[in-house]
Amino acid sequence: MTAKVGFSPKRLNPDEIFRHKQISGSVVGFPGTETISNQELLELDVDILIPAALESAITSENAEYIRARVVAELANSPTSHDADEVPFKNGIHVIPDILCNGGGVIVSYFEMVQNLQMQQWKEDVVNKLLYRKMTQAYKGVQKLSKDFKVDMRQATYNLSTRRLIEAIEVRGWA
Repeated sequence: MTAKVGFSPKRLNPDEIFRHKQISGSVVGFPGTETISNQELLELDVDILIPAALESAITSENAEYIRARVVAELANSPTSHDADEVPFKNGIHVIPDILCNGGGVIVSYFEMVQNLQMQQWKEDVVNKLLYRKMTQAYKGVQKLSKDFKVDMRQATYNLSTRRLIEAIEVRGWA
C-alpha cells in the first residue's frame, strides 16, 4: 500500500490541520485538500522540499523527478546513497541531514555547558547562540561546496573531518 498525504497548493491553517489530525488521526481528508501519494508529493514543483519523516524517501528511482529548488533534509538519511549525486547534478541545492538537523545536537551541548556551570540560560539566549552556530556552519559548508565544486554533503563531511583533525592535533593526540 502506498502512503497517502493531504495536499493543497493554497495556504492552510496549521491549527485547523492539527485539530483535524487529533480527531481523525491523519491529515489526509482535511477539507480543501486532495489526497496524493508520497511519490507525488516528492515530485511537486515547489521551492523547498523538506523530507522530514522517512529514511531513503529519495532514491535512484525518483531523484530525477524532484523539481524543488532546495531540499532541506530534516529526516535522517532521507536520500539514499545511490541517489545522492542526482539532485546536485540537476542543480538542486541540498542541505544535508547532518547539517540541516544538527540544531538538536548543538542545543544538547548548550545544556551540558549550562549544567557544568550550574547556569540556566533564557530561551532567547539559546536561540541566538543556536542561530549563530547554525548560520556559521551553513556558510562554512556552502563556501567549501562552491570552492571545491562539490555537493553540500561532501562539503559537510570534508569540513567536519578537517575540524576533527584540528581538534586531535590541538590536543596532541596525533
